[in-house]
Amino acid sequence: MAGHSKFKNIMHRKGRADKVRSKLFSRLSREITVAAKAGMPDPAMNPRLRLAVNNAKSESMPKENIERAIKKASGGEVDALEEIRYEGRGPGGVQIIVEVLTDNRNRAASGVRSAFAKNGGALGGGSVTFMWDRVGKITYPAEAGSEDAVMEAAIEAGATDVESDLVKPDIYEDAPGHTIWTAFEDLNDVAEAMSKVLGDPKSTAIVWKPQSEIELTGDSVGTLFKLMDALDAEDDVQQVYSNEDISDEDAAKYAG
Repeated sequence: MAGHSKFKNIMHRKGRADKVRSKLFSRLSREITVAAKAGMPDPAMNPRLRLAVNNAKSESMPKENIERAIKKASGGEVDALEEIRYEGRGPGGVQIIVEVLTDNRNRAASGVRSAFAKNGGALGGGSVTFMWDRVGKITYPAEAGSEDAVMEAAIEAGATDVESDLVKPDIYEDAPGHTIWTAFEDLNDVAEAMSKVLGDPKSTAIVWKPQSEIELTGDSVGTLFKLMDALDAEDDVQQVYSNEDISDEDAAKYAG
């Protein structure tokens, strides 16, 4: 989850990622197509497309799928896709931001609203984004280098912060690792500079990072996990961000 520096929530995130992985390529393809439509169809000339393609490659998406998604940008069907952001609250007042990419606004709104209503949350209720920052996020696996090496590369590249969690819990072998934070407008420059030193990053993205977290305990943790499952299951949903702070014990207890 955006903004969490430790691996408290990795266990349940891993479970959810497995459940929705079958839809991952579809979501990545949609982002590539929209990015190509919004600018040049050449990743070298289109920063957003370059990010989308790099993220697709990091998930082992086949080259032909990537090329097909870019070519689709010249077709009329992509014109109907609309980017929408929903804001709501979950159990315990946890703030949730949902980013949607859809060709049917009514369907997307109904699905997101239903997920909130059936799982202890509420859609709307006032803006929450003023308590979040829009930033760049670059991730590298632990094997990319030591904390000092990554920190030095990040400083030289112009990053704003680095978080390194190098103890790998068995339940999620790919995490944690190094997370590099950048200013919104500096993401591409920082990512390119770091790739020359550390190689290609695992992922690069523009994300929402909470300015503070809300402690969540007990049964509310299980309710939140169900809400996040329901949101992740919606085909139109691209990304979900939340600002809960959950202990390792509760994360393990309520992970489905």
